[in-house]
Amino acid sequence: MKHIIIYIGVCLWTIPLAVSAQHVHEHSDCLEDSINPMKEAILSEVTVQGIAGVQRLKDAASPFMVVTPKLLHNAQGTNMVDAISHLPGLAQISTGSGISKPVIRGLGYNRVVVVDQGIRQEGQQWGDEHGLEVDEEGVHSVEVLKGPASLMYGSDAIAGVMILHPEHPLEEGRMQVKVGGQYQSNNNLYDYRIGFAGNQNGWLWNWHFLDKSAQCYKNDIDGRVPGSWFKERDVQGMLGVNKSWGHSWLRFSLVNFKPGITEGERAEDGSLTESLGFQKVRHTKVVSDNAWYFGNGTLKAIVGYQQNYRREFEVEEEEESSAPQEPEVALAMRLHTVNYDIKYLHTLPHDWKLSTGIGGMWQKNVNQGNEYLIPDYRLFDIGFFATAEYQLDKWHFSGGARFDNRHLNASSLMEDDEVRFEALGKNFTGVTGSLGAVWNVTDKMNLRLNASRGFRAPTVSELSSNGVHEGSVQYELGNPDLKAEKSTQIDLGLDYTSQYVSLQTSLFCNWISDYIFLSRLNYETDGYRTYEYHQSDARLMGGEISLDVHPFNPLHIANAFSYVRGIQTLSNFPLKGEDNNSLPLREGGGRSLPMMPAPRWTCSVRYEFPNFAHEHCRRVFLAAGMEYNFRQNKFYALDDTETATPSYALFNLSAGMDLHIFGHNCIELTFSCQNLFDKVYQPHLSRLKYTDVNPVTGRQGVSAMGRNFCVKVSIPVDILL
Repeated sequence: MKHIIIYIGVCLWTIPLAVSAQHVHEHSDCLEDSINPMKEAILSEVTVQGIAGVQRLKDAASPFMVVTPKLLHNAQGTNMVDAISHLPGLAQISTGSGISKPVIRGLGYNRVVVVDQGIRQEGQQWGDEHGLEVDEEGVHSVEVLKGPASLMYGSDAIAGVMILHPEHPLEEGRMQVKVGGQYQSNNNLYDYRIGFAGNQNGWLWNWHFLDKSAQCYKNDIDGRVPGSWFKERDVQGMLGVNKSWGHSWLRFSLVNFKPGITEGERAEDGSLTESLGFQKVRHTKVVSDNAWYFGNGTLKAIVGYQQNYRREFEVEEEEESSAPQEPEVALAMRLHTVNYDIKYLHTLPHDWKLSTGIGGMWQKNVNQGNEYLIPDYRLFDIGFFATAEYQLDKWHFSGGARFDNRHLNASSLMEDDEVRFEALGKNFTGVTGSLGAVWNVTDKMNLRLNASRGFRAPTVSELSSNGVHEGSVQYELGNPDLKAEKSTQIDLGLDYTSQYVSLQTSLFCNWISDYIFLSRLNYETDGYRTYEYHQSDARLMGGEISLDVHPFNPLHIANAFSYVRGIQTLSNFPLKGEDNNSLPLREGGGRSLPMMPAPRWTCSVRYEFPNFAHEHCRRVFLAAGMEYNFRQNKFYALDDTETATPSYALFNLSAGMDLHIFGHNCIELTFSCQNLFDKVYQPHLSRLKYTDVNPVTGRQGVSAMGRNFCVKVSIPVDILL
C-alpha cells in the first residue's frame, strides 16, 4: 500500500512541473495501441526489418508481428517477455523468479535470436534459469519475425527473431525528461525510472535509470513461493550524431539482475520450504552503430562488445542454530562476446533493392566458481549473405542466400581425479536461403507465401554440459556427437481489412533434421532428475488466426487462436527396446516433441469513450479479456520427461487514459488486474511444474502467480532552453 501512495505522490508532484513546461512541437509519445489494420494508410506506412533493409509491413513475405510502444505500456508482466508472451504464436519458458525466455511457434532457447541495440543478445540463454538480461526501459517497440531467419542473423535463428528497438531520437531542438513507475500487488513489485533525452544541432543523447524490486509471489495453493523474488537495477545511455552523411551512435547499457532460486522443496505439511540460494547477473554492453549514405546506397557497420557475468550463490544453514551462513559463490561464468555486422544496402532502378554483407561473433567463456555446468570454450562465427527485393505491379518478391561457418573449441577439466569435461573441437557450416512473394490481391487483401531454410549449430551446453541446474532442478548431460540442426519452413498467410473487420491468418510447416532435445534418463545424479541431449528428425505444424470486429469505431472485439504440434518423424536412438521405426507405438509417449505450448485462444473487448476525447483527457478506455489455454495432452512422456497439463482460463481487466497538457505532453496512466478470479494453474512450459510433490494435495510442482493488480504511470516533460 505504501508503494501506491508513493506513486500517487510522484504523479501529483510531477504534473505541475509538466503543466509549467513550454512546448513547440507535436510528437509521438502517445501512439495507437497496436497497428490497426482497418486503417490502410497506417498499414502501408508501418515498416519492419526486411531481408534487404527496411520494408513496408504489407510487403513482408515472412510472418511479422509488431508490438507498438502503447501496447508495451499497457501490457502487464513481471518482465518484458512475460508481458508480450500472450500474443499469437508467442509463449514463454519461466522459472517463477522474474525469468522468462521467449518461445516462437514452439521453439525457444538458442533457436530464438534476440536483437537488442542492433546486436544479438548473448548471455547463457541455453539455461532454463538464465533470463534475458535487457533493460526493458530502453525498449521502445518490438518486432517478432516468426520462422527461420538465418538469412539475416546466421546460426540459431531457426525459430525466429525478436528485435528490440530503442527509442527514436527526439526532433531537432527538443529535450525531454521522462519519469515513470509501476506497482503490482501480488508480489509487491515496484519500479521507478527516470530518463533524459535531447537533440541539439544534430547531437543526440538518451540516458535513463531503472530500479525494480519484487518479493515472492503467491497463489491460493502454495501461498508465498520462496525464491521467486528478484531485484534489478539498470543504466542505459546513447550519445550520437545525425548528419547529412549518415549517423554515428554509441550505446551503453549495464543490467544488474539478482533473482532468487525457486527449488520447490516441501515440508511434511505440504508447505514450501525456504529457499536461500540466489543468482547475481551483470550484463554490460557497448555498441557502435554507424551508417554512411552514398547516393542510392547505405553502408552500415555495427560492432558491439558484451560481457555476461553470472554467479550463483548457495547459503547453508548451521545444524545447531539454523542460522544462515554468509553466501558463497558456487557457480560463476564470465562470457565475453564481440559482435560485428557490416552490410551495404543499394536501391537500383526498376524497383530493385539489393544488400550484401558479412556478420558474426567471437566468444570466450571462463568458469570462475567451484561448480560447473559447461566447460571453458572459445567460439568464432562468420557469415556472408546477399539478398534482393523486387516490386512488380501488385507483386513483391524477396529472397537471398547465406553461408555460415562456426568453430568451437572447448577445454578439458579434471575434478577429483575424474574427467569432468573432455576437450572438444567442432566445426559447423550451413548454407541457408529464403524466397518469398506477396500478392496485393486488392487494396484490402494480401496473400503471402515464403519458403526458408535455417541452420543452427549445437551449443556448448548441448555438446558438453555436465552439472546441476539449480533453478530448473535437473542434472544435464551433453552429447558430443550432436549434428547441426537444419530447418525448412513453408509459410502461407492472408490478411484482409475492411471498415468493420480485420482478419489475419498464418499457417506454417517446419521440417527440422537432427532436432536436439532433452530426454530424461531412468536414474538420478546427486539426487536430481537426470537428462541427456538427443536428436531426432522433427516436424512442427500450426499457425495463428486473428479476427478483429468493430461495428463502430470506439468498440473492438478481438479474437486470436494459436496452435503448434511438434512430433518426431525419425528416431536416431533406441528407446527402451523399441525398434527405431515403431513410431506409431509411441504416440503420446516418445513421439511428441518436448516443451510444446498448448493451443491458446484469447478474446478481448475494448471500448474507448469518445466523450473524453477533448483537450486534456483523451483515449480513456476500458477493456476485458480472457485467455483460454487448452489441455496439453500431446507431450513427451517417455521416462516421465513431461506430464500432461490441464486446461485453464484466465480473465483480465484494464483501464487507462492519456492526459495531455497544453495538447503536447502525454501522461499515460494504466490500471489492470491479471487473473481476476485468482485461478490456480501451471503453464505447460513452466519448469517449476516438475518440482516436489505436495504430500497433502498430491499435486506436483509449484503453481503460477495468483490475482495481481497493477498501476503504471509514464510522465514526459519537455524542456525549452
